[in-house]
This record gives sequence, C-alpha cells and structure tokens, in this order.
Amino acid sequence: MPVMTYREALKTAMADEMERDDSVVMLGEDIGVYGGTHVITDGLLERFGPKRIIDTPIAEGGFTGAAIGMAMTGLRPIVEMMTWNFSFLAADQIIQNAAKLRYFSGGQVTVPLVIRGPNGGGVQLSAQHTHSLEGFYGHFPGLKVVSPATPADVKGMMLTAIRDPDPVIFLEAGALYGTKGEVADGDATVPFGKARVAREGTDVTLIAYGRQVNLLLKVAETLAAEGVSAEVIDLRSIRPFDAATIVESVRKTHRAVVVQEQWRWFSVASEVAAVIQEEAFDDLDAPVERVSGAEVPAPYARNLELAAFPSEAQIVAAVQRVLYRT
Repeated sequence: MPVMTYREALKTAMADEMERDDSVVMLGEDIGVYGGTHVITDGLLERFGPKRIIDTPIAEGGFTGAAIGMAMTGLRPIVEMMTWNFSFLAADQIIQNAAKLRYFSGGQVTVPLVIRGPNGGGVQLSAQHTHSLEGFYGHFPGLKVVSPATPADVKGMMLTAIRDPDPVIFLEAGALYGTKGEVADGDATVPFGKARVAREGTDVTLIAYGRQVNLLLKVAETLAAEGVSAEVIDLRSIRPFDAATIVESVRKTHRAVVVQEQWRWFSVASEVAAVIQEEAFDDLDAPVERVSGAEVPAPYARNLELAAFPSEAQIVAAVQRVLYRT
C-alpha cells in the first residue's frame, strides 16, 4: 500500500469523493486561493473550480448555516473550521439546527454535512486555538463525532463521513498532519462505531483516540521492556461509541487506563470509565485510571504546553498504580 501523510490521506479522500459525486462541495476560510491554512485543500480550487471550492468570509455562523441549507436541499457540503475553537461561533447552527432537523422533520429531512478541522493541542497555538471538543459535541444526539489517529483511518473515515446522511463532526489531530502511514488505494471506507485494537496485550488496557493513540503505543513499548503487556485501544469513534471492544479487552486484562487531551471533568474518559464500571465491574482488579489534560487554558510556551497534556511518565505511573506496583 502507498505511504501517505495524514494530511495527504485526508485530501485524497475528499478529492476522490468530489470526483465520484458532483453534489460534494467545500466551504471555508482560505480553502481556495490560499490552499488552506493547514495546506489540506491546496490545488483543489484549480481542480474543481470556485463553485465547488468556496472561499467564505470570516463568519463561521454564516457559512455553517449556509452549508446546512445546502445539505437539506441535496448537496453534500464539507465545512472546514480553521480550528475547532472557531466552531463556538457556529455552535447554534450545529447544535440547534444540524443535529435536530432529522428529528424535527420525522426523518423527512436529512443533513449530510461534514464539519472538519484540527482539534486539540501539540502545535503551540495557545488557549483560543487548542480546545479538545470531542466531549462537547459528543454530548448531543443527532451528531456523529469521530477522531481518527492514522492516515489510513483519516482517509477511510472521511469517505464514510461524506456519504453519511447525518452531520459528522470530524476532529483531526493537527499535530498529526505530517505523520506517515500506509493507506489503502481505492474505496477503503472505515465504519463509525468500531474501535481499533492498535496493539494486543494481556496485562492492562490503554484507551485513547486522536494523537494520544501514538503516545500510548510508545508507552506500550516502554512497558514491554519492563515485562508488562499493554493492549492499546484506539476509540476512533466518539459517537457512535464502541463499548463492546473496550469491555472485551478489560475482561481480558482486568485493568484499564484512559488517556485524553481534554480536561478530566465531564469528558470522554469519564464516559469510558463509566461504561467499564457498568459492564465489566466484576472483571476489574483495580479502579479505572484517567490521565487528562491539566485544568488550565492551553499554554502557548512549548515547555508549558508539554506539561499541560498527558505525558509518557504520567501514563506509566497510572499503569503502575493499576498494577499495584506503587
């Protein structure tokens, strides 16, 4: 299989769908002439023209509302948020309209809309550009929320997202845009609601999504050198959520550590821990541990940003606790 960067795999998926389906259009700030702030859409304006690659004003509420109208009337728009923080300006449109129109209409109206962009930290963009919003959007019925970690998954899940009849919140890891991996040619879709076992193990289950999956794989290597076999679960999909894969793993390992960039309180890790407690309580040999981002706005300074997000040392310490080695 060809090797691509995360950025290239994302662009390939969107371009392939635009070639396949004339109803797919893109909207966003600087996505056309400039080629995208994150160089995701570079060259697509020349390839598909200004009627399908639409540069918008700096008005997230306006162009997101326009995209919802497009989706209701037969198009399949992809909206780029320059950063997911900026989606707060469009939250009313996303939550009050996109998420609810199918319900309001008794299934008569669908909103096949993808809203995508970089989520989370790791690239020194400071507090107003670094929120992790998976817990926020994952809370609302009517939205599908995904957070792929690999080039293969970002391509396969984008193909699935564009074809989905419901609005999809597509959370890309900006810090992973330059990472590389094998990506299948052609129509290799990845389903929503199915977690990935990124590494098999027997002693402890490590659970994450987005860029934290790569950190867990590093931790698993460190633990292996100490004689600990760690299983790594990549959630991939926040809503719908794959409880079965998590529970099956915990029933095997009897211990779990959940890792996330977002803040600890009212979060995805909280939900994962609750599911484990509800469905695998008798299989646990230790309380579920959570490793989360610090309860502060994300710092700009590199040393402080590193301190504000989960580290290998924090995760290893959590594993030691569930193994009762400390």
